[in-house]
Amino acid sequence: MTESATPLPALPAQASPKRALGPFAVRAAWIVATVTLIIFLIFLSTGHARLSQSGAQLAMVFVYSSFIALPSIVILTRVSIRYTDKLGRLIVLVQAALMVCIASAGTFAADLVLQLIGIVPPGHYWLELRTSLPFSIVISLMFGLSISTFETLRYKYQAATIELRTRQVEQERAYKLLAEARLSSLESRIHPHFLFNTLNSIAALIPSDPVRAEDTVGKLASLLRFSLNANQSGLVSLGQELKIVRDYLEIEKTRFGPRLRYEIEIPDSLADAKVPPLALQSIVENSVKHVVSQRAQGAEISISARRDQSQTLIIEVLDDGPGFSLDAIAPEHGLGNLIARLELLYGPAGRLEVARKGEKTAVRLSLPA
Repeated sequence: MTESATPLPALPAQASPKRALGPFAVRAAWIVATVTLIIFLIFLSTGHARLSQSGAQLAMVFVYSSFIALPSIVILTRVSIRYTDKLGRLIVLVQAALMVCIASAGTFAADLVLQLIGIVPPGHYWLELRTSLPFSIVISLMFGLSISTFETLRYKYQAATIELRTRQVEQERAYKLLAEARLSSLESRIHPHFLFNTLNSIAALIPSDPVRAEDTVGKLASLLRFSLNANQSGLVSLGQELKIVRDYLEIEKTRFGPRLRYEIEIPDSLADAKVPPLALQSIVENSVKHVVSQRAQGAEISISARRDQSQTLIIEVLDDGPGFSLDAIAPEHGLGNLIARLELLYGPAGRLEVARKGEKTAVRLSLPA
């Protein structure tokens, strides 16, 4: 194929899910808590207020939360999101170890601050530490692991949702490219020059070989039908694709006569292999249009297929042409459309390559099993 509809714009890069707590939210929470704590400590240290027992308990909760909860939110969430997939179930041990460390360090700092502001009496620091440390570790493990698990699962859900949407967009684009390939093939079939030459050939055959003329009409109809009704799944059997290729070559042979010579050597065992519709036909059509029609002596086209040791399906089309570079192929060209479809259907596993084989040019199509 040499013509196609306007090429699609490039697919946007996959978006990243929002972190459980964005950088701005973390900084804002940290700043508010720090400023509040500083004001609270200054207010107490200057002696402007005396706390009741309830107030002292509330102040202790606030100080412990500031030194344990906020660091836990930042550190544990980030570690969980980054390493959950790598460590699997071991991430629970890592989370628990982090919570113990954070709770221990936070308790040391919180008790020191509480002694400085007078809530913990002088000389009672270690006694308060021994009392509060086990409680802080247990509470931190209970709430920290629960919250980090929830946030990690939420992050994974967001990531999975974005990946699913991205795949849906890629699938829709693949179907659109397939529709463009069908339309391009149909346009090629009904191009005035193609129809004129084919109908002329049929008209010339009617007096001398009416059976072949009738057969050519059937092949033309089959070619048009396949272009419109290619499998909606995006793949057809290699046997179906070969039938269309033979029909196309026989139609063109009525025009070029002995100038077009071809052979197909594909074992029957590969007939059920799945290929993108019109993939092989696009390569063969490229050889007919740019090699056979451009040479007075015509050209020979050889089509073969095999599976290599990794079970990759390799289809090769050889012709007598001088060769070309895929880098020079425009996206709207039939082969450009084919390259885009291979990328969407198979990723890096689907390839189209051009190489010289002696005096011939080989176009090689590689597809995963």
